[in-house]
Amino acid sequence: MVKPTSSTHTSRLINEKSPYLLQHARNPVYWYPWGEEAFDRATREDKPIFLSIGYSTCHWCHVMERESFEDQEVAEVLNRYFVSVKVDREERPDIDHIYMTVCQALTGQGGWPLTVIMTPDKKPFFAGTYFPKRSRWGRAGLLDILKQIAQRWRDDRDKVMQAGNLITERVREFDRIPGESFESPLEITKRGYEQFRQAFDKIYGGFGSAPKFPTPHNILFLLRYWKLTGESEALSMAGKTLRAIYRGGINDHIGFGFARYATDHKWLVPHFEKMLYDNALLALAFLEAHQATKDEYYAGAARQIFTYVLRDMTHPEGAFYSAEDADSEGVEGKFYVWTPGEVREVLGREAGDIFCRVYDITEAGNFEGHSVPNLINTLPAEHANGLDIEVDGLLIILEEYRQKLFAHREKRVHPFKDDKILTAWNGLMIAALARGAAVLGDARYREAAERAERFIREKLQRADGRLLARYRDGESAFTAYLDDYAFIIWGLIELYRATFKPVYLSQAVDLIDKARELFWDREKGGFFFYGADAEQLITRPKEVYDGATPSGNSVMALNLLHLAALSGDSRLEEMAESQMRAFTGTVAEYPRGYAHFMNAMLFAAGPVTEVVIVGRQDDTGVAEMLRRVQREYTPNTVIIYRPEGEQERLIENLAPFTREQQPVNGQATAYVCRDRACREPVTDPEALGQLLQ
Repeated sequence: MVKPTSSTHTSRLINEKSPYLLQHARNPVYWYPWGEEAFDRATREDKPIFLSIGYSTCHWCHVMERESFEDQEVAEVLNRYFVSVKVDREERPDIDHIYMTVCQALTGQGGWPLTVIMTPDKKPFFAGTYFPKRSRWGRAGLLDILKQIAQRWRDDRDKVMQAGNLITERVREFDRIPGESFESPLEITKRGYEQFRQAFDKIYGGFGSAPKFPTPHNILFLLRYWKLTGESEALSMAGKTLRAIYRGGINDHIGFGFARYATDHKWLVPHFEKMLYDNALLALAFLEAHQATKDEYYAGAARQIFTYVLRDMTHPEGAFYSAEDADSEGVEGKFYVWTPGEVREVLGREAGDIFCRVYDITEAGNFEGHSVPNLINTLPAEHANGLDIEVDGLLIILEEYRQKLFAHREKRVHPFKDDKILTAWNGLMIAALARGAAVLGDARYREAAERAERFIREKLQRADGRLLARYRDGESAFTAYLDDYAFIIWGLIELYRATFKPVYLSQAVDLIDKARELFWDREKGGFFFYGADAEQLITRPKEVYDGATPSGNSVMALNLLHLAALSGDSRLEEMAESQMRAFTGTVAEYPRGYAHFMNAMLFAAGPVTEVVIVGRQDDTGVAEMLRRVQREYTPNTVIIYRPEGEQERLIENLAPFTREQQPVNGQATAYVCRDRACREPVTDPEALGQLLQ
């Protein structure tokens, strides 16, 4: 039966909370959300499933919707011959992961919108990404594809089913990991570093050619590799890449925050959507670069990210929204670009000319007749002499101009904001803000991180302790995935280092225990992507590849190593060792694709430094020692503060080895052990600083 296709038509998506699904609820396509109702109907009516996966701020998802899913002709074919299912990849990364693997296996590439056609029992036999309505320029059109598949489903069913079975088996094979490598972790990380060095763009920073993604965990690896080996080129590559990203148009120089990627090799023209996870990870990378070099440039970049997130991406109760769209008024980048005339209209001719000269805003433009502000070719300091202004004075007036342009830009039609709250991405931003509080000494960041953590605990954790993945419009839904657990635990570890409240360590250990129960592979080690209590799909993958975000297994490996060192718990140490063994064979095949897992390898290779500080909470010596450890770049260092009173007992329960460590002569005292060998305790913050170096 063909469903009605009037403009007032609504599908099953109208009852969903996902902004992406709601965007499609009034399409003439009769969409279902993923669920048994759709699959039961497909079985009953003997129809294949048309599965479309995307997310609310995806530019090409919008294009395909306008061209095809809002089109009556396409809708009639889909409604007659298929059961159509829409999935928000950010709500259901388990489904997205599996069928993206299918697409990559069949076509050699992936991306969104993801288009999959499969049997009613979820076995895929066709996959691709964006398709225009009609065939053009060598790209198959959606209408042609749908008609051909409908014909084959009717006339050649055996071959279709055979293809579905074969592809499903191939996907299951992809999820089998090779196991332990004969190479040592240091050999693997050295090879990974060499791969980064060979791919490095010496002119514009980053790795490879266009499009360029920030991938901040690559930077985190290079910084750690430099710290462990003294390889100065690793530090140089990290610094050049961060500066290039900051100077490029991928950075919103007017309102702050970074776009998802650059379409060119110079970092000039972004794909304008902003994702919470990119900004969290970039903030961490800038903060670690600041710790490593003491250069305020990187600290300033991190502060700008936090300004953007706390201003534009924060729920009234403290958690963080997911993303902002690239498009506004149906045009990509319209909100962000300028002409010289627009700038002069806001600032006046003289001031406008100065701003345009510094930020490369020209009559010719650099993006479709408009200009993306950037600092790629020059820096403000290079203009100071020509303008007969001191550098500091120029920076002050440029900031005044920026604020005026920002206020003017606020009057434009804003891009769509995806206001759902994802546990995993909030974990990353909690980690970034907590690190910012520790490194920069800004209490606002600590307060923001703690508010977000409290939101997750109150709104996205069930009474039985089970985390959920998404909150929106009063509804918490979807049992959480490995990434949710891994990233929240990372945030809790960083919160402990920022606040030294034992409750955060206790929560982290509790979540490790729950993750072990839900996701741990007791036979081969490592964590499955979705829980034993969740919907079981055609395969149960273990992801370790570090793509746009680090994988849950990579983050969990480092979490386990940190918590094992903090607590001295041999059980956690055994899990960490099993985790490392499970994936080293995979990582060894192409280390550059597993940057965050290599961070765990560098931690495991050691030496690991354990610092225990004991003393009264009101002791200025304690505060100075804690600040020393927080601000130094010591990625292989864990720190425990054991105060007096009730919290002392909590710390002793979590880390029993600290019981014997007492203040010397009543003074704040630091105990430092490196690679399981302990130094004499010190009571002088300067002496502690020397030990950390």
